[in-house]
Amino acid sequence: MATFSDNFNRADSSDLGANWVEVSGDWSIVSNQLSPGAAGGTIILRAAGAMDTNDNSAQVAIAATTTASQGVWCRGNSNITNGYLWRNNGSSWDLFSVVGGSFTNIGTYAAAAAPGDVAKVQAVGSTIKAFVNGVERVSVTDTGVTTGTSVGIRSDSAGAIRYDDFAAEDVTTTVTGSAVAAFGGLTGAATGVRTVNGTAASQFGGLAGAANGTRNVIGGGALIGGALSGSATGLRTVIGSAAAQFGGLSATATSPSHVTGTASAAFGGLTATATGHGPAPVAQGSWQGLLDILREGAQLARDELERDPIACLDCGEPLRTGPNGVLYCPFDGSTWAAGNRWTGHVSTAGR
Repeated sequence: MATFSDNFNRADSSDLGANWVEVSGDWSIVSNQLSPGAAGGTIILRAAGAMDTNDNSAQVAIAATTTASQGVWCRGNSNITNGYLWRNNGSSWDLFSVVGGSFTNIGTYAAAAAPGDVAKVQAVGSTIKAFVNGVERVSVTDTGVTTGTSVGIRSDSAGAIRYDDFAAEDVTTTVTGSAVAAFGGLTGAATGVRTVNGTAASQFGGLAGAANGTRNVIGGGALIGGALSGSATGLRTVIGSAAAQFGGLSATATSPSHVTGTASAAFGGLTATATGHGPAPVAQGSWQGLLDILREGAQLARDELERDPIACLDCGEPLRTGPNGVLYCPFDGSTWAAGNRWTGHVSTAGR
């Protein structure tokens, strides 16, 4: 059973009913409360039904008290030769690990029990906790008792002691919200909010990665591990250099790249499209820069064809200007025109 409770609100009787097993002593209902009798000695009472798991807790209200042993136990076997006991002896609360009938004190809170106190003991894994009126007074790690589904009360048989409102339950981890994630061939579902501060490591398919601190995504992003499908929206800026490989082609880009207008590119079997217009000034060393150099060379060649020569291309003698502005060599009479073109000879009679 996941939960069990009894408020003992029924007629006075020495028969507690089918929900209880009197392991020892004579327990009874007196004025809607539980009485351990007055025969003396230590007696034990347990719930007839077992809890569902080994992680469980039990609590009881001490309606009336005296200087005697009185307490509650969880993760026990049927006769409390194993289990965890939280009890008051009139001067202090003590937490015991009980193994094979041997009691070991594993924690103490110095205070006498008072009428109305609610004593609670809880075992979850190796963490054992004890409470008084909902306040945690002892928390220890102990592996003395790892299994046990019985809960109940252990008390001296003293006429002044009364118990009320017993409750027990299985302790499970509860969270709210929900999330489902698939990585590689594994699928896991988690509920609630998970917060990671500092360092977190994750593994997807055959890839492992570690992240430090807080990661924030502005815009939208989607990721599937294993099959390695990913999409992201927003602005991506690359400072420095970045390398990418598409199909059998590899490319490296350096410095920030800005694309405006529209451009399409195909890599291997993949095609990508970018929107915007082409860049205005080109970076030094690019293909566009090489084209500019070739265009500049062609313009220089055109300028050279339109320029008048200043010396004879045969002998190097400086040219002179003759009739009608003809350029000629004073040494051999050869004539020259723009673009270093030879046009003939002039008569030397008049020179």
